[in-house]
Amino acid sequence: MTMDAKGRGTGATGKGTGAMNRAPTGWLVVGAAVLFVLLKVASLEARALPPEVEFCLGCHSDRTLELALKSGERRSLFVDGNVFARSIHGDKLRCTDCHSDIETYPHPERAFKNLREFTLAYYESCKGCHFDNYTKTLDSVHYTVLSRESLKAPLCVDCHGAHDVASPGVPKSRISRTCARCHREVYQRYAQSVHGKALLQEENVDVPVCTDCHRSHDIEDPRTASFRLKTPELCARCHTDEKLMRKYSLSTNVLQTYLKDFHGMTASFYRREQITPAAFTAVCTDCHGVHEILPVKDPRSAVMKANLVKVCRKCHPDATEGFPAAWLSHYEPSPEKAPLVYYMRLFYQFFIPFVVIGLVLQILLHLWRVVVNR
Repeated sequence: MTMDAKGRGTGATGKGTGAMNRAPTGWLVVGAAVLFVLLKVASLEARALPPEVEFCLGCHSDRTLELALKSGERRSLFVDGNVFARSIHGDKLRCTDCHSDIETYPHPERAFKNLREFTLAYYESCKGCHFDNYTKTLDSVHYTVLSRESLKAPLCVDCHGAHDVASPGVPKSRISRTCARCHREVYQRYAQSVHGKALLQEENVDVPVCTDCHRSHDIEDPRTASFRLKTPELCARCHTDEKLMRKYSLSTNVLQTYLKDFHGMTASFYRREQITPAAFTAVCTDCHGVHEILPVKDPRSAVMKANLVKVCRKCHPDATEGFPAAWLSHYEPSPEKAPLVYYMRLFYQFFIPFVVIGLVLQILLHLWRVVVNR
């Protein structure tokens, strides 16, 4: 290239060279990132197992290895080493950390009546590392069922697995699918609800799963009065979150408007005074449903105007067709919504102070006249 007196040609050439130098650098960065990801995946796949685990897998990698139980059932003793290596325990635990009763080889003979007894034998193995969560389970409805000698109550491995333990909330839908193993009918209703469809069909993590309402380890019996009275608080965790509700164009006033009406004030009083009411007041789930909650605009929704009188009659059997009109729903009174209530409230906001101030003024004038006359 020919240069002029001011060196403009050199500048152009320099610019082109710089562009050529930056391009390979960018590709190198991308290539390095891809290589890092591949190496990371490979390291997860080929995570080294402790020597003791490798020793145990010498026998337990045999897919035909099983234990015959007295009931005639058979328990597979096969352990997939790759699955265990990818689990959250893969590089942390040895086999004897959980199977502490097995210290010698060949193993001592143990007789189990059935598969459930086999699982119960290792029920407390998790306690050594997860003592906090273990103690929470002692207050759960599941443990209450287990203490009554019902072998159907779930144990740690029933929810978390044994050799394939993974993070319980990855993906989030895994939590509800785990509960579905025992609570199938409830799960089917939940799957058709506004929450369930968003979670299971769209993998929307904003919606609640079972443990958001019932908790994980210290699960309370939902049929108790204390649980029912906590329902507004449970729903409010999401429905008063301004950022979350703005995302779906939903109001955050639902809790405050509920607490201002008769039902909400009664529920708050019962809970504050720790009273177990003989007759319950209505909470969120009495109107919207429990697991089968539908969008409020769905024709099948219980809170649609056409269906609302049926809901009211659950507690008010004599309710007429116009009975639900006395309820403001979750709207604040405005000229558009409940104008009569809005203007009457506005009237009293001025009328009551006027009356009180007038009364005080009258008293002061009366006292002034008494003093002047004397």
